[in-house]
Amino acid sequence: MLRTQRNAWIHAAVSVAVLSVSLWLGLDAAEWCWIVLAMMAVWTAEGINTALERLADAVSTDPDPLIGQAKDAAAGAVLIAAAGAAMIGLLVLGPRLWERL
Repeated sequence: MLRTQRNAWIHAAVSVAVLSVSLWLGLDAAEWCWIVLAMMAVWTAEGINTALERLADAVSTDPDPLIGQAKDAAAGAVLIAAAGAAMIGLLVLGPRLWERL
């Protein structure tokens, strides 16, 4: 996925940044659970999206509106997961960062 998907590189960079900030802030076990769950949701959605896109491309190389809709729905799921992860990040990391800054 990292070799072929540009968005996976973005997810990787954000994951490293979030992990670094989380370590710096010294999160407790419950906070780590939320951070890990959020990252897992985004990576899972991206993996499923990538698999669906590859499968769709293998099935038909011709433009097909139904395949396009399926790809759009899978990409939308990644966006929803990323938005949810961002909200979790703000809720967990936000107050601690505010205190430090």
